[in-house]
Amino acid sequence: MNAFPAYFPLAGKRVLIVGEGDGAEAKARLFASSPATVERLSSAAGADARAYVGAVLAFVATADDAAAEAASRAARAAGVPVNVVDRPGLSDFVTPAVIDRGEVVAAIGTGGTAPILASLLRGDIEARVPEGAGRVAALLGRMQPAVRAAFPDLAQRRAFLRSVLDGPAAEAALAGDVDRAEALLREAIAKGLASAGSVRLIDGAGPADLLTLRAARALAEADLLVIDPQADPGIVTLARRDARRVAAQDVEETALQAIIAEGQRVVWITARGGAEAVQLRLGAEEIATTAL
Repeated sequence: MNAFPAYFPLAGKRVLIVGEGDGAEAKARLFASSPATVERLSSAAGADARAYVGAVLAFVATADDAAAEAASRAARAAGVPVNVVDRPGLSDFVTPAVIDRGEVVAAIGTGGTAPILASLLRGDIEARVPEGAGRVAALLGRMQPAVRAAFPDLAQRRAFLRSVLDGPAAEAALAGDVDRAEALLREAIAKGLASAGSVRLIDGAGPADLLTLRAARALAEADLLVIDPQADPGIVTLARRDARRVAAQDVEETALQAIIAEGQRVVWITARGGAEAVQLRLGAEEIATTAL
């Protein structure tokens, strides 16, 4: 990872755009739906460090090299991160290709080396992100205190939230019926966690690009990874980074049963052709498994 992506909260914040022309207009459109206050400065005014005080971000778009350098120096003097269009040497960060769904924002970056590629990838990913995804996130945000109170254990809370995302509350939010979505979520909280966890088996022979979509999603949702020592490392890297990991030889069946009973999702990355051996080891009647 050559660059770390970070998100800046924008509610009640100031964003400065220095310069004129297409580049400046593109930056202004980027923030059109945000809660930030966007201020426009001329290239001349952008050379004054006092103009940047209190801003969270600054963008500079000008064809004048001297004006761009002066604006970059002024923003940095005020301690404000600055992006200068087409001048990475004057910039503290690069602008990614953004997918805006309100509360849900996805960004694709190439470190400024290939912005056209980032735009193409954005198009591919944008088609997979529903328009109502932001409403689902906003619903979960409003109900976060109630969910935390009902499910103080992190693993159980994750299991509950997964069930919500696959259930009627999320469907209602996606459809725009916010009031019904909140009512359904409150009902789900009152009922508690009903769904059990699972064990999913993935052939870890590799390569990673041959995984099915179901297997890739299972890796992204895993709470616990059980990894065969002969599994392809490339497959392991596709899993959630905060998922717990344990070597296959160290697994205790009793402990695994307890984890599943808590609603956690286990992904067992087997060696080549090892799914049947794992199923025999766990016992079909005691721990149900699904091969992906």
